[in-house]
Amino acid sequence: MADRTTSSITIDAGRAAVMAVIADLAAYPEWAGQVKSTEVLTTGADGRPETVRFVLDAGVISDTYTLAYTWQDDRSVSWRVAEPGKMVSRLDGSYLLGDAGRGIEVTYELAVDLAVPMIGMIKRKAEKVIVDTALKGLKKRVEGR
Repeated sequence: MADRTTSSITIDAGRAAVMAVIADLAAYPEWAGQVKSTEVLTTGADGRPETVRFVLDAGVISDTYTLAYTWQDDRSVSWRVAEPGKMVSRLDGSYLLGDAGRGIEVTYELAVDLAVPMIGMIKRKAEKVIVDTALKGLKKRVEGR
């Protein structure tokens, strides 16, 4: 799983506002284009989701799977597949929040392994679409534009 797709965007808001939108996984279908539905299955003592079932439709990658989340205060969140789907066998990702002078720089890293053979170039393109759409949607959602 050496191949990972990484991209960043600067959001004109505070760290807590950005992380609040990231942590509201139930609302992802409203702004994360390929996410068709989510169901928060368990939450931690801090009220943030620990396991979440996703229905994803990203063109060549469409599936239902469950992710397990690890939260690091308001600095980062990472996730991994807790229950794979029929197509997605592994999905590791993270959001890392850093100061960007004015605003917060959000870096999204994603790596996907599939149960079915797929040309690496096509898989990476699907990852890039997921990452870019999520970052643009997150920015729009946080900034209210």
